[in-house]
Amino acid sequence: MGAEVVRRVFPPDLRERLGRATRLAATPLTGALDGPDAARALAATEILVTGWDCPPLTREVLARAPRLRAVVHAAGSVRPIVTDAVWERGLAVSSAADANAGPVVAFTLAAITFAAKGALTSAAGYASAWPGFTERTGADARVVGVIGASRIGRRVIEALRTDEAGYRVLLCDPYVDEAEAARLGAERVSLAELCGRSAVVSVHAPELPSTRGMLSAEMLRLMPDGGVVINTARGALLDTEALAAECAAGRLSAYLDVTHPEPLPAGHPLLTLPNVLVTPHIAGAQGSEVRRLGLYAVEEVERFVRGEALRGATGRDDLVRVA
Repeated sequence: MGAEVVRRVFPPDLRERLGRATRLAATPLTGALDGPDAARALAATEILVTGWDCPPLTREVLARAPRLRAVVHAAGSVRPIVTDAVWERGLAVSSAADANAGPVVAFTLAAITFAAKGALTSAAGYASAWPGFTERTGADARVVGVIGASRIGRRVIEALRTDEAGYRVLLCDPYVDEAEAARLGAERVSLAELCGRSAVVSVHAPELPSTRGMLSAEMLRLMPDGGVVINTARGALLDTEALAAECAAGRLSAYLDVTHPEPLPAGHPLLTLPNVLVTPHIAGAQGSEVRRLGLYAVEEVERFVRGEALRGATGRDDLVRVA
């Protein structure tokens, strides 16, 4: 992982704890994995702890690590680092995605709360006129459409379905049937119906060939006037220019932690519209929160050393459904 990532994710107390469970290499691998220093370290490595900035674990890299048994990723998605060679070797793979999910859920719930209050438009009009109490127009503001019953999507649904929150939740996910959706506390619907009925649409699906551009111009047109789009998943899941046009017309608003492209070019309309909030991919663990990623990884290493099942175990088939 990157040198700065090591410092932030694995502060001294976690490094010390990791060293009690393993024979920890004295110097972290923080650069490319094809040099002589990396070759010497990998030759003796049985557990590789990875993080942001880790290069892909290609067949050539793995050939330098004949003793490798496990890859413990101290971050969310393992997509950037795993290759077919990882699965062919039968390596155990773990992700700290569960630890990263908490902050994303909190961010999403905050955005949904702001959306229900019309916070962006109210804030934009504050300087010119006190907005007073207003009612949202269009769809029922308590209806939220969740796209993707991922680990984050499921936790968002759970929070929205409490009596205190009082939201009605629609769910679109091809891997969830009506019975499971009901157990989650949501109504399973098609993407078109979800867009047509939801005041707020929150995206939690993985980026796959089948999901890119799923929130197309056609789907966005189905949303009621005053609707809000929240995206903390992947920017490529929605049509950026179509969303910009809808927001520029004042028909929709948006809270976007991810965009396509990322970052958006300077001067893009989404960066200047008063009814759009764009944040630079900060919904996941940030600041003091990143320590939880290191702690999760250390606990996974301890489990592996004890011969226990990994909590964050991830397989090839899981990548069809996760980010």
